[in-house]
Amino acid sequence: MDNQRVTFFHSPQSRSAGTRALLEELGADYDLHLLNLKVGEQREPTYLAINPMGKVPAIHHDGALITEQPAVFIYLADLYPAAKLAPPPGNPLRGPYLRWLVFYGSCFEPAMVDKSMQREPAPPSTCGYGDYDTMLKTLIDQLERGPYLLGETFSAADVLWGTALNWTTMFKLVPELPVIRAYIDRVLARPALQRAAAKDAELLAAQTA
Repeated sequence: MDNQRVTFFHSPQSRSAGTRALLEELGADYDLHLLNLKVGEQREPTYLAINPMGKVPAIHHDGALITEQPAVFIYLADLYPAAKLAPPPGNPLRGPYLRWLVFYGSCFEPAMVDKSMQREPAPPSTCGYGDYDTMLKTLIDQLERGPYLLGETFSAADVLWGTALNWTTMFKLVPELPVIRAYIDRVLARPALQRAAAKDAELLAAQTA
């Protein structure tokens, strides 16, 4: 359907790689708008008019602009309900699904940044994620219930978390515990994620040629 076609602002080896994987999982029609972050294209006026934050991912669909990765995931998974990657309203899994998507942006990423910068977080009473250890234990406890964040149900939340945990373990921001490694491998083994990774490798090779 024409009204489902989205424009996707993307750069390989960035947070938007997860969004590309989701688009592949959804079987979505999308127009790719490629940005080279290494030469600062995300800071040029043409892109700042799209996202003043100068960040990817961003999508444009049917007159609406969506930024912030969890919001992009929620929007896209709802846009393609036939893929069944988002429990619909009224489904008991809808609340947990939204919880884990939002937890990524509100707790996980801020904790990761503080850890990577070796910064002292705010006191737990005022810090949105409380403290790093509590944040990580909350996530690990959920992964141990597996195989996915919603139990047996694979969802868009797993695309987000599988790709995010892959890069955060590589950079030693998250310990590569067996339960985390198994979860990453389970998600990345999916054909759509492998397809997205291969497409991004081609883009990266072209950008660096």
